[in-house]
Amino acid sequence: MKTLGFSNSKNIHIKSLTSLNSQMFHIVFNGCRKVRVKDVKVLAPGNSPNTDGIHVQLSSDVNIVHSEIRTGDDCVSIGPGTSDLRIEHVACGPGHGISIGSLARELNEPGVQRVTVKAVNLTGTTNGVRIKSWGRPSNGFVQRIVFQNIVMQDVQNPIIIDQHYCPDNFNCPRQASGIEIRDVKYKMIWGTSASEVAVKFDCSSKQPCNSLRLENVNLTYNEQEAQAFCNNAAGTASSWVRPESCL
Repeated sequence: MKTLGFSNSKNIHIKSLTSLNSQMFHIVFNGCRKVRVKDVKVLAPGNSPNTDGIHVQLSSDVNIVHSEIRTGDDCVSIGPGTSDLRIEHVACGPGHGISIGSLARELNEPGVQRVTVKAVNLTGTTNGVRIKSWGRPSNGFVQRIVFQNIVMQDVQNPIIIDQHYCPDNFNCPRQASGIEIRDVKYKMIWGTSASEVAVKFDCSSKQPCNSLRLENVNLTYNEQEAQAFCNNAAGTASSWVRPESCL
């Protein structure tokens, strides 16, 4: 169920809209092109399940700007087949952050590419910027992603890649995700983590993450050093990076 949905449409402009307390997804774009969302408010209690703010899948040339999203699930969720998506000047929280995924639901799944998340504030969310895939075979991919100029305040998992998503260990135990993740940049990200591990790259043994780049990252935990965790991940760190990179 969703409050407002668009399928196989183009030249969509949404401005100065408020979506309040949707039963599930608030706004969904499926198979759309040339979408502009501006000055939108999405509001739901932080404990309301599956109330994603804006969901985008199989869509291209999408801009979500100058908006406020406070909900019980992902502020923006990015599904398979999304390309040329820009999220800029968005306030998120409460909620589950900004997520690419879940991916690898299907074996034959289109990839996600050319996504930019810039000038975003995340406050009290369970995740910050996240890439998530099921632990299942898939020929999908994630590439050419930029997370830049992002402020985190009391975020549980500020920077996270999780390729072992398998709720209740059902239908995917001991499987490796087939999603290939490469060319992801994290630049000028700072703030506070609500957990000790502020940067977590938990990638697939079958498709290790490649070309991850950290630049000017400063995340602390309880005014002390946070930690970073890497599994099957490779990349570089440059300029100032806290916590110390594990790449």
